Amino acid sequence: MDTMNTFHTYLLFFVAIGVLFGLLTYTNRHLFSEGPTRPADGGDPGLLEGRLYWLALSSCLWPVLTMAGIYAACKGKFTRDKISRIG
Repeated sequence: MDTMNTFHTYLLFFVAIGVLFGLLTYTNRHLFSEGPTRPADGGDPGLLEGRLYWLALSSCLWPVLTMAGIYAACKGKFTRDKISRIG
């Protein structure tokens, strides 16, 4: 019985971190994908459906999204450095 309580505590902690991650990164969610590198133009960024989708996605996949965000940040920094050396 104690093992199940421990498991539920870890699971709740994992999901809570994911929800917090989703709330903090909603406006920069384009940085966590292989798609566009800029936010989409137009549309209301405060749509409830988009926020709920991002929260659901990030609550389960926040470790993967974090790694993708770190990669995108490094890739962008290296690209900016390379462009500044050329120009």
